[in-house]
Amino acid sequence: MTAPTFNYKLIIAYDGTAYSGWQVQPNAISIQEIIEKALHTLTHEKVRLIGSGRTDAGVHALAQVAHFKCTEELDLPPIFRALNGILPPDIRLLHIGSAPSTFHAQRSALRKIYHYHLSFEPVLMPFDRLYCYHFRNRGKVSFDLLQEAARLFVGTHDFSSFANSGDEGACRKNPIRTIYRLDVVPHEKGVRLEFEGNGFLYKMVRNIVGMLLNVASGKRSIDEIEMLFQAKDRRLAPQSAPAQGLFLVKVLYT
Repeated sequence: MTAPTFNYKLIIAYDGTAYSGWQVQPNAISIQEIIEKALHTLTHEKVRLIGSGRTDAGVHALAQVAHFKCTEELDLPPIFRALNGILPPDIRLLHIGSAPSTFHAQRSALRKIYHYHLSFEPVLMPFDRLYCYHFRNRGKVSFDLLQEAARLFVGTHDFSSFANSGDEGACRKNPIRTIYRLDVVPHEKGVRLEFEGNGFLYKMVRNIVGMLLNVASGKRSIDEIEMLFQAKDRRLAPQSAPAQGLFLVKVLYT
């Protein structure tokens, strides 16, 4: 007789600075590994934690969603407190709750929201250095061009030119994604780029930011964006923006 399983949904915030990213890797410490070990300590079961998607080394999350299955029904309030007692301070559990057996953190996701933070200040405050990209050419950045270029990424496109590892993984299966909005939100230190889409390929957001900055600072023509969509060749696109400016903000389900 098969033992019953209980499905649990987690919402997690983390500072990705000290980690190799979300996904377990053989020779580096990942966020997934840290949480799985903490869950094993509390449940005495070998838990496989599945996230809504992987974030790369140095990328942060305000609300990463994950799920795991357990053969025992858990008393969730003490588990919540104990997990945050075991986890390092740069990883916090925000929520744990029961989920339907059909819930899958990755496959059930409909949309994801990422924010990328840019500072155009002459001098970057040391407290900001791990959470934004200091782009020093403020005087050369055209906000009008930045907004115009951002609009060209909205819609359904083949994003092969803006995805690393284009010949493997998700990009190889299907490089077409839909971006519902890409808003340029100015603030006193620079701008916040808000991405909302049905999914994102490996380093896709950071590669788009790299292109936007090239266009806005006059290094590349805005007309090249359409050319890159047609070319489907990552080698023709500019370097990606650094990881520390990127935050997974929200994962949307039904």
